[in-house]
Amino acid sequence: MSEKTNDKPPKILLVEDDVGLQKQIKWSLDDYEILATGDRESALAQLRRFEPAVVLLDLGLPPDPDGATEGLATLQQILQLCPASKIIVVTGNQDRGNAIKAISLGAFDFYHKPFEEQILKMVIARAFRVYELEQENRVLMMRTRSEPLQGLLTSDPQMLKVCRTIEKVAPSDASVLLLGESGTGKEVLARGLHELSPRNKERFIAINCAAIPDNLLESELFGYEKGAFTGASKQTVGKIEYAHRGTLFLDEIGDLPMSLQAKLLRFLQERVIERLGGRGEIPVDVRVVAATHQNLAEQIKTGQFREDLFYRLSEISVHIPPLRERQGDSSLLAHAFLERMVITQGRPLRGFTQEAMHAIEAHPWPGNVREMENTIKRAVIMSDGPKVGLADLGLATHANIENEPLNLRQVRDEAERGAVIKALARCNGSVAQASELLGVSRPTLYDLMNRFGLKQ
Repeated sequence: MSEKTNDKPPKILLVEDDVGLQKQIKWSLDDYEILATGDRESALAQLRRFEPAVVLLDLGLPPDPDGATEGLATLQQILQLCPASKIIVVTGNQDRGNAIKAISLGAFDFYHKPFEEQILKMVIARAFRVYELEQENRVLMMRTRSEPLQGLLTSDPQMLKVCRTIEKVAPSDASVLLLGESGTGKEVLARGLHELSPRNKERFIAINCAAIPDNLLESELFGYEKGAFTGASKQTVGKIEYAHRGTLFLDEIGDLPMSLQAKLLRFLQERVIERLGGRGEIPVDVRVVAATHQNLAEQIKTGQFREDLFYRLSEISVHIPPLRERQGDSSLLAHAFLERMVITQGRPLRGFTQEAMHAIEAHPWPGNVREMENTIKRAVIMSDGPKVGLADLGLATHANIENEPLNLRQVRDEAERGAVIKALARCNGSVAQASELLGVSRPTLYDLMNRFGLKQ
């Protein structure tokens, strides 16, 4: 069978208090290793130990064998512990209501007693297949995440180009200026730059120039000697000196006061610093990466930012596009954040409803990735159903009308390219599901991906 791995039969957790039925199911499903239990406590113990892909769960468990309260409670606990497991619930012929309730809580499927062997085998085989596809998707997602830059998830050509730029620049010592709106991932890119550089064994020191009061920022950056000012009771090393041989990330450099801009410029030119109250020069070897959401060109015109400092910081300038301009990334990030939040929040959610996904794709995300992460976290906490719905997100849909090209071939290419990117993102990177959604074969989808430069 396709579900078998290393010639060992796949495991199924059977939660059934009827010993006779346990034996009958074991006999019928001899291609599988059946882990038989008769109550919630022993079922959860087996679940923690083996994490089986498929669970057969009788809703009528003790101490409520004639009802479904214990079975439904067990269902919810199983999904909390192993959200990926496929639960097939067992009900009586007259108990369709509880079966539907179980499905709404996240069960994969249900079957009635007395069971028909062939139908049960088909349901189980389908459950294993879906589980395998989801596992393949997770592996694919991990590959996708690690390919551009560690910690950065994207399928957008603009962002992939940014990642390639970071990879090219990383081995050098050139100062890099990251430009982009708040929440676009500037610090993630700065850390990626450090990790890909020869300095990756040394410190990565980040400081937000907008978060520290002006009167404290100088001592934070350059350090101070004992007695340099009231309260300076001991010698303190500044962030620049602390980052020696490593990388210094100056976030929101556009908020650096003019008085400190001159001192920072001197450091960048001479590569030496003086602590506050100190008299000696201290050589420092550090790679400087700066970032800002502000328009530095406009600040230079208005005299708020030094032009000579700008040129020192921007030996390489990298513009990071906002989330609303990244094709397919809103869906891709939503799936990734949902997977993470399901684990951290302990909620057995299995994706988004169609309406929720449309809202995610249509929303302009003015707060970018940071807003997306907060929105998904809130939705996971607030959701009552098996999937995140539109109401859980709290988003309004937006009509996004753009100037479309009139050349028919260009229109067709743009439409096909956009549909492929959106389908892959909506299907969480699964080529099999995306081809089905698009109504084309997998070879055709691979051809389209190659044609549009969409790496898989």
